[in-house]
Amino acid sequence: MGSRWSLVRHVLAGLGVGLVLFGCGGSALSLSEYVDRLNAIGNDANPQLEVLIAELERSRTPTAVKATMERMVALRVESIEATEALEPPQQIADLHDLFAGWEVRLLSVEEALAARAGSVAGWEEFFVSSELEAYRAALVEGKELCIEFQTRLDATADRGVFAGIDWLPGELKEAVEALLGCDLFPENPENVFRPVPSPEPSE
Repeated sequence: MGSRWSLVRHVLAGLGVGLVLFGCGGSALSLSEYVDRLNAIGNDANPQLEVLIAELERSRTPTAVKATMERMVALRVESIEATEALEPPQQIADLHDLFAGWEVRLLSVEEALAARAGSVAGWEEFFVSSELEAYRAALVEGKELCIEFQTRLDATADRGVFAGIDWLPGELKEAVEALLGCDLFPENPENVFRPVPSPEPSE
């Protein structure tokens, strides 16, 4: 399969971000508590994602893609259910809500892609399907949101200089280090499952 088309590494990164962002319960968390839980969930989720990624890369037929995507959909459902149990800190509630909405939309896209992979006649039909195009677009959106979220959290590092000032509110002194897994998204998500052009014959 590798000689005919390219599967960009970490095609399932969107799932990882969803699990990392929303895979814990509770309410009224501080920013530090929230991020600590995100990082712990990410450490648990990444090995599962690596297995699914490797399976996709070894796929020899669209039917094999379907089987792997269905397992990914099952993990997505668990992630969305966990989202409802988490109340984010106010300072990042807007991005949390954006990501939650994106993951719900992504679930529908992934379900449709799995169904299409199971019904196409071959790779050529799969490559040009509207379901695959929608999947690429969803990954593009998710990567942009992840980078924005990571940037917002990284900006808290500057607050560390205020840690010793007793009269400042605690939320203004929190400096967190989040590992959202944005680097797991494909470098060019718009090219996921894009066929590799055949090399020109040598003369």
